[in-house]
Amino acid sequence: MKPTSRWLIQIKRKLWHQRNRKTSKVFLTMLLICLVVRSLPYFAPIRAADIAQNQLAMQFSDRNNLPLGTLLTRDQEHTAVVPLNQVSPQFIHAILAAEDSSFYKHGALDMKAVVRAIKEAIHAKRIVSGASTITMQLARMLDPSPRTLLGKVREIWLSWRLTAGMNKDEILFAYINRLPMGGNIYGVEAAARTYFSIPASDLNLAQASLLAAIPNNPTYFDPLAHWKRLQQRQRYVLNRMVQDGYITRATAEQTYTEKVVFQSRQRGIIAAPHFLFWLSTQLPPQHSSPIRTTINRPLQQFVEAQVQQVLSSLAANNVHDAAALVIDNHTGEVLAYVGSPDYFNELKLGRNDGVQALRQPGSTLKPFVYELALEKGMIRPNTILADVPAHYAIPGAKLYSPTDYTESFLGPVRVRVALANSLNVPAVRVLEKVGVQTFLERLHQLGFAHLNQTAEYYGLGLTLGSGEVSLWELARAYLKLARQGQAIPLIPCTDAINRVSTPNSQLPNPTTWQLITNMLGDSHARATAFGVDSVLNLPFPTAVKTGTSSNFRDTWTVGFTTDYTVATWVGNFNGEPMRQVSGVTGAAPLWNRIMLHLHEHQEPAGFLPPEGLVQLPICAISGLRPTPDCTSVVQEYFYPEDKIAYDTQTDFNLPPEYDEWLARQQQSSFAANNLRILSPHNGDLFLLYPGAQMQQKLEFKLAGTKSAPVEWWLNGEKLDSQSANTLFWDLRPGNWTLEARSGEMSDQVSFQVELANMKPTRRGFSIVDSKVRSDRQ
Repeated sequence: MKPTSRWLIQIKRKLWHQRNRKTSKVFLTMLLICLVVRSLPYFAPIRAADIAQNQLAMQFSDRNNLPLGTLLTRDQEHTAVVPLNQVSPQFIHAILAAEDSSFYKHGALDMKAVVRAIKEAIHAKRIVSGASTITMQLARMLDPSPRTLLGKVREIWLSWRLTAGMNKDEILFAYINRLPMGGNIYGVEAAARTYFSIPASDLNLAQASLLAAIPNNPTYFDPLAHWKRLQQRQRYVLNRMVQDGYITRATAEQTYTEKVVFQSRQRGIIAAPHFLFWLSTQLPPQHSSPIRTTINRPLQQFVEAQVQQVLSSLAANNVHDAAALVIDNHTGEVLAYVGSPDYFNELKLGRNDGVQALRQPGSTLKPFVYELALEKGMIRPNTILADVPAHYAIPGAKLYSPTDYTESFLGPVRVRVALANSLNVPAVRVLEKVGVQTFLERLHQLGFAHLNQTAEYYGLGLTLGSGEVSLWELARAYLKLARQGQAIPLIPCTDAINRVSTPNSQLPNPTTWQLITNMLGDSHARATAFGVDSVLNLPFPTAVKTGTSSNFRDTWTVGFTTDYTVATWVGNFNGEPMRQVSGVTGAAPLWNRIMLHLHEHQEPAGFLPPEGLVQLPICAISGLRPTPDCTSVVQEYFYPEDKIAYDTQTDFNLPPEYDEWLARQQQSSFAANNLRILSPHNGDLFLLYPGAQMQQKLEFKLAGTKSAPVEWWLNGEKLDSQSANTLFWDLRPGNWTLEARSGEMSDQVSFQVELANMKPTRRGFSIVDSKVRSDRQ
């Protein structure tokens, strides 16, 4: 290597070492600064704001300031903060005497107590008494440390920081609001309300001395588990109060013998637990406490008791759960809210909230599809709907054929009868007219937020309960029905700021809502399905609707008077089907009891009649102006513009969709008083194939009584027939008028028969069966 090269290498090495030394100095300086900065919080005084308790328990009262209970903080601690001036002086004296009698005279440490403790320990060769001050105990609450020498040093250091940043009252305030009082209860206020149902300001000497005895060892002195131990500790507290001059010896002895009753910690919630937990999720963070709700505690406790009694009566039918909601129609205030029969029974899923749970609503949505159809003019109050077998094609699935659980059909029915008796087929027919998408949009307006699938997903079954809703949503929708379509929010708190929002849509035309209310309150109209004396019939005006989900898993009853809306659900949280329980036998008895109780002292006013409509007599079957042969005349509402048709129209002809139903009505009163040609239909065209003239026959089929003689006439000529209700006729080309006569009753149809220009593709094909007529156009 050249000398010049060696010299250059040495120069580079010197520069490298110098650079490293500078870098190391910079690094060490930065490290020292970081350590100082990170250590500063451990030297800074601690102020009251630094340790403020933000996660507090929430205290609730009912509308009349009766306590409902207190909910724990999010970490499951029952904590309530109360200022010093709102704590009973008896407790302040008791806790000072028991824990730190010289609190206001020493600093972070009580040196006299330290010296005394050391002397006693040396003499007894064991720790006899401690020297922990209230400030040191607060430090341990804020930063729990192990019971080691290092842990004790940390505790003392934190105590000095507390003393440096806070005065004595601030330290005592922080201390008494963090005291462990047994179980998950913290602070004197929470303990006073939980154990005695009173605020800390009302504690007497006996209660105060007992509460002051608990923090020394909350588990060992648990008042509910170790009463004798707690009494012994209370005697110690009272003796210390005597020594400190707070009370006399005589007062201490009298207080010690005073009987004090502790309530169960579960009594922290007195009533409406589901409501309190639900409401706590709706309120803004750090809401002021106590919270005054709209709940009526006596009514709430009555409803809770009725839920348990009704379920007890249905136990043999495999029924275990129920929920109920009561709302004031005038204000929207929630008066009672029961989510399950027993919130605290975890084995029976008691914490499930039946008010907010999503379940299939059965027929409870039907009133809203009828209202929408009336509003859009697709049906009228006197419209006749067909409760007959119907079949709907569903893409990728079998035919949808709705039926009622009785699997029977009533034939032609008025809108009122269809809704009041909760008939499925007419409701589906009305939904088909309205459109599933349009109905779904209306349900969203009504507040059914959980119906969030597409219209195709729900299909025509939406009106029968194919979606899932909550009892809360149902009650809110029926509240709008009770208020004639006027939207109003549900209010759980007396503070208007805490109203739970609801879609604020003003729905038009109160007349249609009044019509639906009138129909739901018509006990005579629903007599076919529910009888004339069911639990739905009350001694004052009510409008009510029941619902039963598939396989009897849920039963509902929702109804209202002019004053209150009551919604009830009965079923099983685990999804098991009930045995022989429907809406009228499951949820309706509970609804009945609540309604009777609400109006026990004052009956509600009647519902307003539909505005702008007139009542006219109609024939119950046809919906038209009564004729002499009408056997059942009822009253129905009409729009003024429909009165002309009412005065002029008298003919009532059932369309072909009734044929299948009519064919089964041979023994019914409808068939006995009406003559109807089922086959052929009016306007039918039949093809007569060449060479098959003697094989093709047409069945003349009649609906009506078999006992009465029937005459068949074809183009004015009487046919010779030995059969009263059916006749087979050889097809012949031509235009034909067929008439059937029986006494004063008759019916006629016209049809055509033409020659076909091709042979039939199926040998021996017959057109007798109307369901497979391939040659009918």
